[in-house]
Amino acid sequence: MQFKVPQNVQREDRIVGPLTLRQLIICGIGGGIAYAIYVSLGKDYIWITWLPPVAIILAITALFAFIKPLDLTFGKFILTYLEFLLLPQKRIWIQASSEVLTAGYHPKTKSSAEQKAEEKAQLVENKAKKIMELSRILDTKSSDEKIGRD
Repeated sequence: MQFKVPQNVQREDRIVGPLTLRQLIICGIGGGIAYAIYVSLGKDYIWITWLPPVAIILAITALFAFIKPLDLTFGKFILTYLEFLLLPQKRIWIQASSEVLTAGYHPKTKSSAEQKAEEKAQLVENKAKKIMELSRILDTKSSDEKIGRD
């Protein structure tokens, strides 16, 4: 037996004509707000007063209901764009460190790898100083002994 397998399950179902449920809800809310502004301002004022706020509300409603930039809803697109603007663009990778640093950020505490590297460098430096001191002592004693023999 053969069965039909749905091909595009991510597509929203159409409720009224070409409109989805999400678009219907957005248009209903935006249209309701625009109508409320019209009713409250239309009685007492001429059309120049109530038309700009109603037009702005309807334009914002149309943006959120019908515009899909980069195949995202307009609200998700705005939030993603704000995140892009607010978060730092450069990231710095430090080898042997598990934390990711952003540009311009310098941690106050050193990581354990950096502390171990500094301790190791300090040990090497101390050993080198001890060897230099020992060789200086040996050189001065042997030169004193040569002077004492002669």
